[in-house]
Amino acid sequence: MRPAFTSARRARALLGTFVEIEARGISRRGLDAAIEEAFHVVAEVQRLMSPCDPASDVSRLNREAAARTVTVHPWTHEVLAAALELQVATDGLFDIGVAPPGRPVPRSTRPAIELMDRRRVRFLRRDFSIDLGGIAKGFAVDRAALTLHARDVPQGVVNAGGDVAVFGVDESTIAIRHPRHPGSILCRLELRNEALASSSGRIDLFESSAVMAPAIIDPRTGTPARAVLGATVRASTCMVADALTKVVMLGGERVAALLAHYGASALFLANDGELRITRDWWGRVRLAA
Repeated sequence: MRPAFTSARRARALLGTFVEIEARGISRRGLDAAIEEAFHVVAEVQRLMSPCDPASDVSRLNREAAARTVTVHPWTHEVLAAALELQVATDGLFDIGVAPPGRPVPRSTRPAIELMDRRRVRFLRRDFSIDLGGIAKGFAVDRAALTLHARDVPQGVVNAGGDVAVFGVDESTIAIRHPRHPGSILCRLELRNEALASSSGRIDLFESSAVMAPAIIDPRTGTPARAVLGATVRASTCMVADALTKVVMLGGERVAALLAHYGASALFLANDGELRITRDWWGRVRLAA
Protein backbone atom coordinates (compact mmCIF):
# COMPACT_ATOMS: atom_id res chain seq x y z
CA MET A 1 0.00 0.00 0.00
CA ARG A 2 1.32 3.44 -0.89
CA PRO A 3 1.83 5.82 2.08
CA ALA A 4 -0.74 8.54 2.56
CA PHE A 5 0.55 12.05 1.99
CA THR A 6 -0.29 14.34 4.83
CA SER A 7 0.81 17.36 6.84
CA ALA A 8 2.20 17.95 10.31
CA ARG A 9 2.86 20.91 12.57
CA ARG A 10 4.98 20.95 15.71
CA ALA A 11 6.14 23.68 18.11
CA ARG A 12 8.97 23.74 20.62
CA ALA A 13 10.49 26.33 22.97
CA LEU A 14 13.90 27.22 21.53
CA LEU A 15 15.98 30.33 20.80
CA GLY A 16 14.18 32.29 23.50
CA THR A 17 10.86 31.94 21.67
CA PHE A 18 8.56 29.27 20.23
CA VAL A 19 9.78 27.63 17.05
CA GLU A 20 6.97 26.25 14.88
CA ILE A 21 7.62 23.89 11.99
CA GLU A 22 4.94 22.98 9.47
CA ALA A 23 5.60 20.47 6.69
CA ARG A 24 3.58 18.47 4.20
CA GLY A 25 3.78 16.31 1.11
CA ILE A 26 5.24 12.99 2.28
CA SER A 27 4.17 10.22 4.64
CA ARG A 28 3.47 10.96 8.29
CA ARG A 29 6.47 8.90 9.35
CA GLY A 30 8.70 10.85 6.97
CA LEU A 31 7.33 14.18 8.19
CA ASP A 32 7.82 13.27 11.84
CA ALA A 33 11.43 12.27 11.24
CA ALA A 34 12.17 15.39 9.17
CA ILE A 35 10.62 17.77 11.71
CA GLU A 36 12.47 16.11 14.58
CA GLU A 37 15.77 16.49 12.73
CA ALA A 38 14.96 20.15 11.97
CA PHE A 39 14.33 20.83 15.67
CA HIS A 40 17.64 19.13 16.45
CA VAL A 41 19.39 21.54 14.08
CA VAL A 42 17.75 24.55 15.77
CA ALA A 43 18.78 23.24 19.18
CA GLU A 44 22.35 22.84 17.94
CA VAL A 45 22.46 26.48 16.78
CA GLN A 46 21.19 27.49 20.21
CA ARG A 47 23.88 25.38 21.88
CA LEU A 48 26.61 26.95 19.76
CA MET A 49 25.55 30.58 19.78
CA SER A 50 23.70 31.28 23.03
CA PRO A 51 25.47 33.91 25.16
CA CYS A 52 23.83 32.36 28.23
CA ASP A 53 25.46 28.93 27.87
CA PRO A 54 29.02 29.09 29.25
CA ALA A 55 30.07 26.23 26.95
CA SER A 56 28.80 27.86 23.72
CA ASP A 57 31.10 29.23 21.03
CA VAL A 58 29.86 32.74 21.76
CA SER A 59 30.63 32.47 25.49
CA ARG A 60 34.07 31.02 24.80
CA LEU A 61 34.80 33.86 22.39
CA ASN A 62 33.66 36.46 24.90
CA ARG A 63 35.90 34.96 27.59
CA GLU A 64 39.01 34.15 25.59
CA ALA A 65 39.19 35.68 22.10
CA ALA A 66 40.74 38.99 23.21
CA ALA A 67 43.70 37.07 24.64
CA ARG A 68 44.07 34.13 22.25
CA THR A 69 42.58 32.60 19.11
CA VAL A 70 39.49 30.44 19.60
CA THR A 71 38.38 27.67 17.22
CA VAL A 72 34.64 27.61 16.57
CA HIS A 73 32.12 25.38 14.84
CA PRO A 74 31.68 25.91 11.06
CA TRP A 75 28.17 27.26 11.63
CA THR A 76 29.38 29.86 14.12
CA HIS A 77 32.14 30.84 11.70
CA GLU A 78 29.57 31.23 8.90
CA VAL A 79 27.33 33.49 11.00
CA LEU A 80 30.30 35.60 12.11
CA ALA A 81 31.41 36.04 8.50
CA ALA A 82 27.92 37.18 7.47
CA ALA A 83 27.75 39.59 10.42
CA LEU A 84 31.09 41.17 9.57
CA GLU A 85 30.09 41.55 5.92
CA LEU A 86 26.88 43.30 7.01
CA GLN A 87 28.76 45.60 9.36
CA VAL A 88 30.92 46.82 6.49
CA ALA A 89 27.99 47.05 4.04
CA THR A 90 25.90 49.11 6.50
CA ASP A 91 28.73 51.47 7.43
CA GLY A 92 28.66 50.15 10.99
CA LEU A 93 24.90 50.43 11.48
CA PHE A 94 24.69 46.67 11.99
CA ASP A 95 27.08 45.51 14.70
CA ILE A 96 27.12 42.37 16.82
CA GLY A 97 29.46 43.99 19.32
CA VAL A 98 28.25 44.47 22.89
CA ALA A 99 29.82 47.05 25.20
CA PRO A 100 30.48 46.41 28.90
CA PRO A 101 27.62 47.52 31.18
CA GLY A 102 27.28 51.27 31.40
CA ARG A 103 29.40 51.99 28.33
CA PRO A 104 28.24 52.83 24.77
CA VAL A 105 28.98 50.53 21.86
CA PRO A 106 31.68 52.26 19.78
CA ARG A 107 30.47 52.52 16.19
CA SER A 108 32.96 51.37 13.59
CA THR A 109 32.90 50.18 10.00
CA ARG A 110 35.98 48.09 10.79
CA PRO A 111 34.99 44.95 12.68
CA ALA A 112 36.81 44.21 15.92
CA ILE A 113 36.86 40.51 14.99
CA GLU A 114 39.37 38.70 12.83
CA LEU A 115 38.39 35.44 11.14
CA MET A 116 41.41 33.28 10.51
CA ASP A 117 42.05 29.96 8.75
CA ARG A 118 40.82 26.67 10.23
CA ARG A 119 37.81 28.46 11.78
CA ARG A 120 39.93 30.35 14.29
CA VAL A 121 38.67 33.67 15.63
CA ARG A 122 40.19 36.45 17.68
CA PHE A 123 39.02 39.84 18.96
CA LEU A 124 41.08 42.91 18.10
CA ARG A 125 39.95 44.94 21.11
CA ARG A 126 39.85 44.18 24.81
CA ASP A 127 36.63 44.79 26.76
CA PHE A 128 34.76 43.61 23.68
CA SER A 129 32.08 40.93 23.43
CA ILE A 130 29.44 39.81 20.96
CA ASP A 131 25.81 38.74 20.89
CA LEU A 132 24.69 37.02 17.70
CA GLY A 133 21.05 37.30 18.78
CA GLY A 134 18.68 37.67 15.86
CA ILE A 135 21.15 36.83 13.11
CA ALA A 136 21.76 33.45 14.77
CA LYS A 137 18.00 32.93 15.04
CA GLY A 138 17.62 33.65 11.33
CA PHE A 139 20.46 31.23 10.57
CA ALA A 140 18.73 28.54 12.65
CA VAL A 141 15.51 29.01 10.67
CA ASP A 142 17.41 28.73 7.39
CA ARG A 143 19.17 25.54 8.55
CA ALA A 144 15.89 24.00 9.69
CA ALA A 145 14.29 24.70 6.30
CA LEU A 146 17.31 23.21 4.50
CA THR A 147 17.06 20.13 6.71
CA LEU A 148 13.40 19.59 5.79
CA HIS A 149 14.21 20.02 2.11
CA ALA A 150 17.09 17.54 2.37
CA ARG A 151 14.60 15.04 3.84
CA ASP A 152 12.55 15.35 0.62
CA VAL A 153 9.81 17.45 2.24
CA PRO A 154 8.36 19.40 -0.73
CA GLN A 155 6.51 22.12 1.22
CA GLY A 156 7.28 23.69 4.58
CA VAL A 157 7.30 26.71 6.85
CA VAL A 158 9.67 27.38 9.76
CA ASN A 159 8.68 30.21 12.10
CA ALA A 160 10.81 31.27 15.08
CA GLY A 161 9.06 34.19 16.73
CA GLY A 162 8.53 36.07 13.46
CA ASP A 163 11.65 34.88 11.65
CA VAL A 164 10.08 32.83 8.85
CA ALA A 165 11.36 30.70 5.98
CA VAL A 166 8.96 29.25 3.38
CA PHE A 167 9.77 26.73 0.67
CA GLY A 168 7.76 24.78 -1.89
CA VAL A 169 5.59 25.47 -4.91
CA ASP A 170 2.66 26.90 -2.92
CA GLU A 171 2.54 30.34 -1.37
CA SER A 172 2.10 30.69 2.38
CA THR A 173 0.25 33.59 3.98
CA ILE A 174 2.12 35.28 6.85
CA ALA A 175 0.35 37.73 9.15
CA ILE A 176 2.33 40.72 10.48
CA ARG A 177 1.35 42.14 13.85
CA HIS A 178 0.74 45.84 14.29
CA PRO A 179 3.76 47.30 16.16
CA ARG A 180 1.56 49.61 18.24
CA HIS A 181 -1.23 47.08 18.83
CA PRO A 182 0.28 43.56 18.95
CA GLY A 183 -3.17 42.00 19.26
CA SER A 184 -4.08 43.34 15.81
CA ILE A 185 -2.87 42.44 12.33
CA LEU A 186 -1.18 45.17 10.29
CA CYS A 187 -1.02 43.27 7.00
CA ARG A 188 -0.64 39.86 5.39
CA LEU A 189 2.11 38.78 3.03
CA GLU A 190 2.37 35.95 0.52
CA LEU A 191 5.69 34.11 0.50
CA ARG A 192 7.12 31.38 -1.71
CA ASN A 193 10.71 30.11 -1.49
CA GLU A 194 11.87 33.12 0.52
CA ALA A 195 12.19 34.39 4.06
CA LEU A 196 11.16 37.33 6.19
CA ALA A 197 11.82 38.75 9.63
CA SER A 198 10.24 41.46 11.76
CA SER A 199 11.46 43.77 14.51
CA SER A 200 9.47 46.09 16.77
CA GLY A 201 9.03 47.07 20.40
CA ARG A 202 9.18 44.41 23.10
CA ILE A 203 6.13 43.06 24.93
CA ASP A 204 6.19 41.83 28.51
CA LEU A 205 3.59 39.08 28.45
CA PHE A 206 3.70 38.68 32.23
CA GLU A 207 3.48 42.29 33.41
CA SER A 208 1.78 44.36 30.72
CA SER A 209 0.53 44.19 27.15
CA ALA A 210 1.94 47.65 26.45
CA VAL A 211 4.68 47.91 23.83
CA MET A 212 8.02 48.90 25.32
CA ALA A 213 11.02 50.50 23.63
CA PRO A 214 12.75 48.35 20.98
CA ALA A 215 15.74 46.32 22.06
CA ILE A 216 17.64 47.64 19.03
CA ILE A 217 20.23 50.20 20.07
CA ASP A 218 21.33 52.90 17.65
CA PRO A 219 25.16 52.84 17.71
CA ARG A 220 25.22 56.51 16.75
CA THR A 221 23.43 57.61 19.92
CA GLY A 222 23.46 54.64 22.30
CA THR A 223 19.67 54.91 22.64
CA PRO A 224 16.84 52.61 21.43
CA ALA A 225 15.59 53.04 17.86
CA ARG A 226 12.60 55.39 17.86
CA ALA A 227 12.05 56.77 14.35
CA VAL A 228 10.56 53.46 13.18
CA LEU A 229 8.04 51.55 15.30
CA GLY A 230 8.33 48.25 13.49
CA ALA A 231 9.92 46.81 10.35
CA THR A 232 9.54 43.67 8.25
CA VAL A 233 12.06 42.61 5.62
CA ARG A 234 11.80 39.95 2.91
CA ALA A 235 15.04 38.41 1.64
CA SER A 236 16.40 35.20 0.14
CA THR A 237 17.53 33.98 3.58
CA CYS A 238 16.15 34.52 7.05
CA MET A 239 19.61 35.37 8.40
CA VAL A 240 19.91 38.35 6.06
CA ALA A 241 16.27 39.36 6.56
CA ASP A 242 16.68 39.45 10.35
CA ALA A 243 19.85 41.53 10.17
CA LEU A 244 18.28 44.00 7.75
CA THR A 245 15.23 44.58 9.97
CA LYS A 246 17.57 46.16 12.51
CA VAL A 247 19.07 48.36 9.82
CA VAL A 248 15.62 49.47 8.61
CA MET A 249 14.57 50.21 12.20
CA LEU A 250 17.55 52.56 12.46
CA GLY A 251 17.75 53.97 8.93
CA GLY A 252 14.22 53.90 7.52
CA GLU A 253 14.04 55.02 3.91
CA ARG A 254 17.73 55.92 3.86
CA VAL A 255 18.69 52.24 3.53
CA ALA A 256 16.82 51.66 0.25
CA ALA A 257 20.05 51.16 -1.72
CA LEU A 258 21.26 48.61 0.81
CA LEU A 259 18.01 46.65 0.53
CA ALA A 260 18.38 46.63 -3.25
CA HIS A 261 21.96 45.37 -2.89
CA TYR A 262 20.70 42.34 -0.98
CA GLY A 263 17.66 41.85 -3.24
CA ALA A 264 15.43 42.56 -0.24
CA SER A 265 12.09 44.30 0.23
CA ALA A 266 10.83 46.10 3.33
CA LEU A 267 7.84 47.66 4.97
CA PHE A 268 7.93 49.72 8.14
CA LEU A 269 5.64 51.76 10.31
CA ALA A 270 7.12 55.19 10.95
CA ASN A 271 6.74 57.00 14.25
CA ASP A 272 4.13 59.27 12.64
CA GLY A 273 1.92 56.22 11.98
CA GLU A 274 2.53 56.08 8.22
CA LEU A 275 3.14 52.66 6.68
CA ARG A 276 5.88 52.71 4.06
CA ILE A 277 6.54 49.87 1.64
CA THR A 278 9.30 49.45 -0.92
CA ARG A 279 7.95 49.70 -4.46
CA ASP A 280 8.76 46.12 -5.44
CA TRP A 281 6.58 44.78 -2.60
CA TRP A 282 3.38 46.79 -3.06
CA GLY A 283 1.46 44.14 -5.01
CA ARG A 284 2.18 41.41 -2.44
CA VAL A 285 1.11 43.21 0.73
CA ARG A 286 -2.54 42.97 1.80
CA LEU A 287 -3.40 45.56 4.43
CA ALA A 288 -5.71 44.50 7.23
CA ALA A 289 -9.19 45.98 7.16
